Amino acid sequence: MLSNFNHERWAMCCVSARAQRCLVEECLKWITQRKAFGKPLSAQPVVRNKLATMIARTEGSQNWLENITYQMCNMSYKEQANKLAGPIAFLKMSSTRSAQLTATDAVQIFGGRAVTQSGMGRFVEHAHRTAPFDALLGGAEDVLADLGVRQAMRGMPKNARL
Repeated sequence: MLSNFNHERWAMCCVSARAQRCLVEECLKWITQRKAFGKPLSAQPVVRNKLATMIARTEGSQNWLENITYQMCNMSYKEQANKLAGPIAFLKMSSTRSAQLTATDAVQIFGGRAVTQSGMGRFVEHAHRTAPFDALLGGAEDVLADLGVRQAMRGMPKNARL
């Protein structure tokens, strides 16, 4: 059963990572074309800093996903259930939380356009509206965190002491 959940959650992490990449791309396009105070938004240090944080978060999710994917490709189904259920649970928890933060940052960059369901901000609006729902599918964040910790504790030697 855990193997099936692993693959389901892995697929959700793929979707989450891709959504974050799309949000970053939309924001990069937007800040080069939108002008504020006579300059493109890209000239504003605050906007660039927000985008830098978004990119770092997105790359972190992508890297972790690639690491887990490599392990999945090189482990048997049984090994995956025994060794990857916790890390995949942590990845899913982290990537969906990251996607929510990235969507919120994208709303800040897009401003009023990010609350319309049509036009240039439609993708940002949709991502911001649906990202919290993605965090519930395949197990809520707190349930996944507990699963990850329990699996990590199972791997601890019984005589481990400080």
